[in-house]
Order: sequence, then C-alpha cells, then structure tokens
Amino acid sequence: MHINTTRGQYTISTDPARLDTVAVHAFLSQTYWSPGIPLRTVERAIANSLCFGIFRGGEQVGFARAITDKATFAYLADVYVLEPHRGQGLARWLMEVITAHEALQKLRRFMLITRDGHGLYKKFGFVEQANPSRTMEIVKPHVYKVG
Repeated sequence: MHINTTRGQYTISTDPARLDTVAVHAFLSQTYWSPGIPLRTVERAIANSLCFGIFRGGEQVGFARAITDKATFAYLADVYVLEPHRGQGLARWLMEVITAHEALQKLRRFMLITRDGHGLYKKFGFVEQANPSRTMEIVKPHVYKVG
C-alpha cells in the first residue's frame, strides 16, 4: 500500500509509478554526493528502495529514498527539494512522513550521511555517531566518471 498525503498544493507519495526518474536523475547527477550518476544507476537505486516523492501537480519537486530491510536497518539517501520550492517546510514535512512510515519503525539503526543537513535531521532524532571509529566504508568518489 502506498502513502499519498497532501498539504496545500503539495503531495508526498510512495507510489513508484508517480516518480519521474528522469527528473530525479537530472537533480542527482549535479549534486556533490553523486556527480555524473548514470540514469540507469538511478533507476536501479529507485527500484530497490522505499522512495518518497514530493509533487506539485504533476511536477516532481522533491525526493528521498530509504534503503532498508524493513526490519533492522535503513539508510536515508538522496534527499532534496528543488530550489524554487525550498523555504516552505517541505523538507521537514518529508522527514515527518519518512520517519512515521510503518516500514521504518522499530529499526535498530537508521543512518544517513550529510554535509549540510544536520539541523534538519537532528529534529528527527538523528545524532552524530558516538563511535565513528566503528564505521567503515569503501568510497569511490569518481565511480561515475567516464574515461
């Protein structure tokens, strides 16, 4: 069952059929966290995640996805609201919808990585890692570069 919730002119939906993958790709391919990401990679990521789109009429103006097993762990990724729609509380509303989603309840760990969204995420219970030395990663920042 998909969530469709409306506030004013905007709707947040988890219906994958509503997502504009081309629009999501256009935004993500220009971000600091996934520059040059291929459309096919975005399509695969969306297909394997619990996605939340923000819509104004038929236009997609925001997005987020949770990569999750829906039992113990989730990772929040690719959160954005397009510039002309910022300053209206849409990111906060999006986080309210995400953190209330039934598939994301009673998880042992819910993680994210952000360069500049700490203020927003702290309002929803996210904190900096108490023991960051326990976390390991493989980072390939240029994986999407051709050539």
